[in-house]
Amino acid sequence: MKKIILLLLIVSLIVTVSCKSEDRNTQIPEEYITEEYKLEFEEGELSGTLTLPKGEGPFTLVIIIQGSGPTDRDGNNKIAGKNNSLKMISEALAKENIASLRFDKRGIGASASLVLKEEDLVFEDYINDVVLWVEKVKSDNRFDKVVVLGHSEGALIGAAACLQAEVDAYISVAGAGENAYDLLSRQLKAQSEELYEICLPIMEELKKGNLVPDVMEGLYSLFRPSVQPYLISWFKYDPREIISKIELPILIIQGDNDLQISIEDAEALHEANPNSELVIIKGMNHILKDAPLDQQANIATYSDPNLELNAEFKEKLINFIKGI
Repeated sequence: MKKIILLLLIVSLIVTVSCKSEDRNTQIPEEYITEEYKLEFEEGELSGTLTLPKGEGPFTLVIIIQGSGPTDRDGNNKIAGKNNSLKMISEALAKENIASLRFDKRGIGASASLVLKEEDLVFEDYINDVVLWVEKVKSDNRFDKVVVLGHSEGALIGAAACLQAEVDAYISVAGAGENAYDLLSRQLKAQSEELYEICLPIMEELKKGNLVPDVMEGLYSLFRPSVQPYLISWFKYDPREIISKIELPILIIQGDNDLQISIEDAEALHEANPNSELVIIKGMNHILKDAPLDQQANIATYSDPNLELNAEFKEKLINFIKGI
């Protein structure tokens, strides 16, 4: 069981490039339409999906940012499994006359070509991409309001982008309440104090901005040289400091059966910005679905695309957006 949990944590904390997206259902339900949407650069493009309500606009548009690792626009990756959590968010919003954009981050899925070498990627790249997406959708007359929603690591990316882009609201879903260095330390300690002590010297150097060229084979998944530039840049960002500076309507949503992010994380974010709305969802896990606390049963939901989103999560999310 420890090996399973450790794998899950590695998925949530490392950068992986050039992973293909899961196949998406091409059927178009009657309640909404989908449209491929591109953000173009000299070196390639970011690929996204607009999910649009049927009927007259303009619509409020929600930009959905996925978590870390090889997670695609639908919330799926080939390591943790296919659960379609972010795709389900877009569908739930469309049924309530709210548009959304979800996209493959650079280096992932259909946007893989934007990162040819993993060592070229830094955290700021993700922030800058969201800012550019905001600028693009704000020039599209089908949308009159823009909301940034980030899940897990995407919550930090989204919060940082909100300080640089003109948006109407920010939503943190299962977002960490501490910087990546402290989060990684906590999760390593939860695995093993011995593992933490082995990793600590590497983490200390990265926190100082120094590369560590020689990493033992057993730690390569977390600290391989090619991922270290990203970790160095990621460690610099404190989500509490960033959210404290956001002067927008803010919704913080956290499930109490989340194995990766805790209620204390959400409370820390709320404390940093008391004007935010804090919602704790009973029985919801990290992928926003009903799950028991039992680790094995909880993780099993990560690869169950037929399991629906938590009903209260959808209700609170939709009510907040409609109230902006």
